[in-house]
Amino acid sequence: MKNLKNVLISGGANGIGACLVKEFCEAGYSTAFIYKSDDASASKLAERYGAYPIKCDLSLSENAERAVEEVKYRLGHVDILINNAGISYVGLLTDMTDSEWNRLMNTNLSSAFFLTRAIVPDMVRRQEGRVINIGSVWGRCGASCEVAYSASKAAMRGFSMALAKELGPSGITVNCVEPGVIDTRMNSHFTEEDVRALIDETPVCRLGKAEDVAGLVLFLASDNASFITGQCIGVDGGFGL
Repeated sequence: MKNLKNVLISGGANGIGACLVKEFCEAGYSTAFIYKSDDASASKLAERYGAYPIKCDLSLSENAERAVEEVKYRLGHVDILINNAGISYVGLLTDMTDSEWNRLMNTNLSSAFFLTRAIVPDMVRRQEGRVINIGSVWGRCGASCEVAYSASKAAMRGFSMALAKELGPSGITVNCVEPGVIDTRMNSHFTEEDVRALIDETPVCRLGKAEDVAGLVLFLASDNASFITGQCIGVDGGFGL
């Protein structure tokens, strides 16, 4: 496999996504990232690291297709796709509205389908590529009051494993990285008491950092990971054991 150097990251303006943009740029990758609304964070990230930002609502397939065409215009092609876009919902399932359910599923799951469908044909033609999906420990063990989020991330596991079988003969690997409780804005709703309880449940006795996740993603994107596919790998400090 050739040295793969063009990467597209969804949900790239904040949290784990922003860390991925930083780490891939610093590692020498030509990096584009998609974000939905945070212009200030996206501009700052692009200016600081030289990444190319694309503002796009990935819940609509036509938007995802336009974003991919823009990335191809800028980078030529996409070697590595990282499906990271995601939102959370904390609350009882019975309190969740249809629109809230659809918004979460479209952002967390449909966006990955739309982007992958748009990018994979070119990877197949070139007989190489990487798809790395960002799941969650909650997709493996579930979380009370996060039923929709857990369901979307469980679906990402199946999406990754099935797609790995489908694309393996074309030289494309597909893996799913499953973070545990990571110290990002998405988890800012936790109280201090919640955080202490989560740390107590984590064998390594700390919350995760975005850099912990980025390190594994960088490895899976590298030539050293060319024989790894169809795997759902936890970055959770043992929380999911």
